[in-house]
Amino acid sequence: MFGDAEAYERFMGRWSRLVAPLLVDFADIGDTGRVLDAGCGTGSLAFAIAKLKPRCQVQGIDPSNEYVAYATSRKPADARVTFEAGDAQQLRFEDAAFQSSLSLFVVNFIPDPVKALREALRVTSSGGRIAAAVWDYGAGMRMLRVFWDAVASMDPEAGARDEKHMPLCRSGELSELWQRVGLTQVTEHPLDITMRFLSFADYWDPFLLGQGPAGAYVRRLDARRLEALRDEVQRRLPVPDGNASFDLTARAWAVRGTVRNSG
Repeated sequence: MFGDAEAYERFMGRWSRLVAPLLVDFADIGDTGRVLDAGCGTGSLAFAIAKLKPRCQVQGIDPSNEYVAYATSRKPADARVTFEAGDAQQLRFEDAAFQSSLSLFVVNFIPDPVKALREALRVTSSGGRIAAAVWDYGAGMRMLRVFWDAVASMDPEAGARDEKHMPLCRSGELSELWQRVGLTQVTEHPLDITMRFLSFADYWDPFLLGQGPAGAYVRRLDARRLEALRDEVQRRLPVPDGNASFDLTARAWAVRGTVRNSG
């Protein structure tokens, strides 16, 4: 029923669950009021907000009906958290409907991030916080960096697919966008985590599920090229034994800003 949502959970959901509470802490939102999770995906950020801010109400929106259904299915019996289908570029909510607006690993995938941020600004009350985080695809997200470096060594023409070319993933880019739309007290900060993989298969198998640019690239390969890429990726990882556990670090860039007082 939740095919793509479950695939996303295996590929990136576990990373999101580690970063979500760090973003909530960094955003420094109030302890009460309504909070918007724009691009909620499978719900990791919304659930982290609800856990860390037990007096807040959380509204998650996502353009994918499947993701919304999956997030709803995971939701505890808690009326404070709701999910619905919606477009961050055209929110249905009234002006100043939320105390804060947060977004995790989605701003760089929105076709018009400026429009989406202006919408978040519109629906967030004066003095409220708007915060987001995006992976540092160019260097800090080791899981993907190892993969794309291996791809580049075997298929130089695939360079344009490398996620290091994603917008808003380099230091300073999010804060520049936040300042451009008129947010104040803009602060950018790295969020660092470490992921433990139980084996090489625990790392590699989610790439086969077709998720994101990396998964889409893997789906294009025939069996021979896929096996060669698998071997090259494993060679680049700290995995002396394919059945041994190992750690990889990851960095996301987070930004927060404050909505100007209307007065």
